[in-house]
Amino acid sequence: MEDNQPKTGKFALNYGIILGAVSIAFGVMLYSMDMHYEQGWTVRVISIALTIAVIIWATSEFKKANSGLLSLSDALKLGTGIGLISAILSLLYYAILTNVIEPGFMDKVFDIAKVEAFANNPKLTDEQWAKGVEIQKNFAWVAYPVGIIISIIMGLIIGLVTGLIMKKEKAAY
Repeated sequence: MEDNQPKTGKFALNYGIILGAVSIAFGVMLYSMDMHYEQGWTVRVISIALTIAVIIWATSEFKKANSGLLSLSDALKLGTGIGLISAILSLLYYAILTNVIEPGFMDKVFDIAKVEAFANNPKLTDEQWAKGVEIQKNFAWVAYPVGIIISIIMGLIIGLVTGLIMKKEKAAY
Protein backbone atom coordinates (compact mmCIF):
# COMPACT_ATOMS: atom_id res chain seq x y z
CA MET A 1 0.00 0.00 0.00
CA GLU A 2 2.95 2.30 0.71
CA ASP A 3 4.00 2.09 -2.97
CA ASN A 4 0.75 3.69 -4.20
CA GLN A 5 1.34 6.94 -2.32
CA PRO A 6 2.16 9.95 -4.47
CA LYS A 7 5.70 11.29 -4.32
CA THR A 8 6.20 14.78 -2.92
CA GLY A 9 9.23 15.27 -5.17
CA LYS A 10 7.15 14.82 -8.33
CA PHE A 11 4.53 17.30 -7.10
CA ALA A 12 7.21 19.77 -5.97
CA LEU A 13 8.92 19.58 -9.37
CA ASN A 14 5.71 19.99 -11.37
CA TYR A 15 4.29 22.83 -9.30
CA GLY A 16 7.74 24.43 -8.92
CA ILE A 17 7.92 24.56 -12.71
CA ILE A 18 4.41 26.04 -12.80
CA LEU A 19 5.34 28.72 -10.24
CA GLY A 20 8.60 29.41 -12.04
CA ALA A 21 6.78 29.78 -15.37
CA VAL A 22 4.17 32.09 -13.83
CA SER A 23 6.91 34.16 -12.18
CA ILE A 24 8.77 34.43 -15.48
CA ALA A 25 5.55 35.44 -17.24
CA PHE A 26 5.06 38.11 -14.57
CA GLY A 27 8.65 39.28 -15.13
CA VAL A 28 8.13 39.40 -18.90
CA MET A 29 4.93 41.38 -18.35
CA LEU A 30 6.83 43.86 -16.16
CA TYR A 31 9.57 44.08 -18.81
CA SER A 32 7.09 44.67 -21.62
CA MET A 33 5.53 47.50 -19.61
CA ASP A 34 9.01 48.90 -18.78
CA MET A 35 8.28 48.30 -15.09
CA HIS A 36 11.00 45.70 -14.49
CA TYR A 37 13.06 48.21 -12.51
CA GLU A 38 10.26 48.57 -9.98
CA GLN A 39 10.82 46.77 -6.73
CA GLY A 40 7.91 48.37 -4.90
CA TRP A 41 5.62 46.67 -2.48
CA THR A 42 2.97 45.90 -5.12
CA VAL A 43 5.39 43.78 -7.16
CA ARG A 44 6.53 41.95 -4.03
CA VAL A 45 2.96 41.37 -2.79
CA ILE A 46 1.93 39.94 -6.17
CA SER A 47 4.98 37.64 -6.20
CA ILE A 48 4.25 36.41 -2.68
CA ALA A 49 0.55 35.93 -3.50
CA LEU A 50 1.49 33.82 -6.54
CA THR A 51 3.78 31.70 -4.40
CA ILE A 52 1.13 31.19 -1.72
CA ALA A 53 -1.50 30.29 -4.32
CA VAL A 54 0.66 27.70 -6.08
CA ILE A 55 1.83 26.07 -2.83
CA ILE A 56 -1.75 25.83 -1.54
CA TRP A 57 -2.86 24.44 -4.91
CA ALA A 58 -0.05 21.86 -4.94
CA THR A 59 -0.73 20.81 -1.35
CA SER A 60 -4.44 20.43 -2.06
CA GLU A 61 -3.77 18.33 -5.17
CA PHE A 62 -1.25 16.19 -3.29
CA LYS A 63 -3.80 15.61 -0.53
CA LYS A 64 -6.42 14.57 -3.10
CA ALA A 65 -3.96 12.17 -4.76
CA ASN A 66 -3.07 10.73 -1.37
CA SER A 67 -6.64 9.64 -0.47
CA GLY A 68 -7.30 12.81 1.52
CA LEU A 69 -4.25 12.36 3.75
CA LEU A 70 -1.54 14.94 4.30
CA SER A 71 1.26 14.90 6.84
CA LEU A 72 3.03 18.02 7.99
CA SER A 73 6.33 16.70 6.64
CA ASP A 74 4.77 16.24 3.17
CA ALA A 75 3.50 19.83 3.20
CA LEU A 76 6.94 21.09 4.27
CA LYS A 77 8.62 19.09 1.50
CA LEU A 78 6.16 20.45 -1.06
CA GLY A 79 6.60 24.08 -0.01
CA THR A 80 10.38 23.84 0.17
CA GLY A 81 10.69 21.97 -3.14
CA ILE A 82 8.38 24.35 -4.97
CA GLY A 83 10.33 27.30 -3.56
CA LEU A 84 13.65 25.82 -4.72
CA ILE A 85 12.53 24.89 -8.25
CA SER A 86 10.76 28.20 -8.87
CA ALA A 87 13.75 30.15 -7.51
CA ILE A 88 16.13 28.37 -9.88
CA LEU A 89 13.88 29.07 -12.87
CA SER A 90 13.31 32.69 -11.86
CA LEU A 91 17.03 33.29 -11.35
CA LEU A 92 17.77 31.77 -14.77
CA TYR A 93 15.31 34.27 -16.27
CA TYR A 94 16.91 37.09 -14.27
CA ALA A 95 20.38 36.07 -15.49
CA ILE A 96 19.17 36.02 -19.10
CA LEU A 97 17.43 39.38 -18.64
CA THR A 98 20.45 41.11 -17.11
CA ASN A 99 23.13 39.54 -19.31
CA VAL A 100 21.46 38.95 -22.68
CA ILE A 101 18.18 40.82 -23.12
CA GLU A 102 19.25 44.00 -21.37
CA PRO A 103 23.00 43.98 -20.59
CA GLY A 104 22.84 47.51 -19.15
CA PHE A 105 20.20 46.51 -16.60
CA MET A 106 22.42 46.86 -13.53
CA ASP A 107 23.79 50.22 -14.67
CA LYS A 108 20.27 51.57 -15.01
CA VAL A 109 19.34 50.14 -11.60
CA PHE A 110 22.33 51.97 -10.11
CA ASP A 111 21.34 55.19 -11.92
CA ILE A 112 17.83 54.98 -10.48
CA ALA A 113 19.21 54.21 -7.02
CA LYS A 114 21.71 57.10 -7.29
CA VAL A 115 18.96 59.68 -7.71
CA GLU A 116 17.13 58.33 -4.67
CA ALA A 117 20.31 58.01 -2.59
CA PHE A 118 21.37 61.60 -3.24
CA ALA A 119 17.86 62.85 -2.51
CA ASN A 120 17.79 60.99 0.80
CA ASN A 121 21.36 61.84 1.78
CA PRO A 122 22.52 65.29 0.59
CA LYS A 123 25.96 64.82 2.21
CA LEU A 124 26.75 61.88 -0.06
CA THR A 125 29.57 62.59 -2.50
CA ASP A 126 30.08 61.22 -6.01
CA GLU A 127 33.26 59.51 -4.80
CA GLN A 128 31.40 57.76 -1.96
CA TRP A 129 28.70 56.69 -4.38
CA ALA A 130 31.22 55.30 -6.89
CA LYS A 131 33.01 53.38 -4.15
CA GLY A 132 29.73 51.91 -2.91
CA VAL A 133 28.72 50.87 -6.43
CA GLU A 134 32.06 49.12 -6.98
CA ILE A 135 31.64 47.18 -3.74
CA GLN A 136 28.10 46.20 -4.73
CA LYS A 137 29.22 45.08 -8.20
CA ASN A 138 31.90 42.85 -6.64
CA PHE A 139 29.29 41.14 -4.49
CA ALA A 140 26.44 41.03 -7.02
CA TRP A 141 26.81 37.25 -7.32
CA VAL A 142 25.59 36.94 -3.72
CA ALA A 143 22.07 37.83 -4.91
CA TYR A 144 21.72 34.42 -6.57
CA PRO A 145 22.27 32.14 -3.55
CA VAL A 146 20.49 34.60 -1.25
CA GLY A 147 17.48 34.61 -3.62
CA ILE A 148 17.38 30.82 -3.58
CA ILE A 149 17.66 30.69 0.22
CA ILE A 150 14.90 33.28 0.68
CA SER A 151 12.64 31.38 -1.72
CA ILE A 152 13.27 28.11 0.10
CA ILE A 153 12.55 29.69 3.50
CA MET A 154 9.40 31.34 2.17
CA GLY A 155 8.25 28.00 0.68
CA LEU A 156 9.01 26.32 4.00
CA ILE A 157 6.93 28.83 5.96
CA ILE A 158 4.03 28.70 3.50
CA GLY A 159 4.24 24.89 3.48
CA LEU A 160 4.20 24.86 7.28
CA VAL A 161 1.11 27.05 7.54
CA THR A 162 -0.64 25.17 4.73
CA GLY A 163 0.30 21.83 6.30
CA LEU A 164 -0.98 22.86 9.71
CA ILE A 165 -4.30 23.91 8.20
CA MET A 166 -4.77 20.99 5.79
CA LYS A 167 -3.10 18.22 7.83
CA LYS A 168 -4.96 14.92 7.99
CA GLU A 169 -3.19 11.71 8.90
CA LYS A 170 -4.33 8.11 9.22
CA ALA A 171 -6.14 7.39 12.44
CA ALA A 172 -4.06 5.30 14.84
CA TYR A 173 -5.73 2.04 15.85
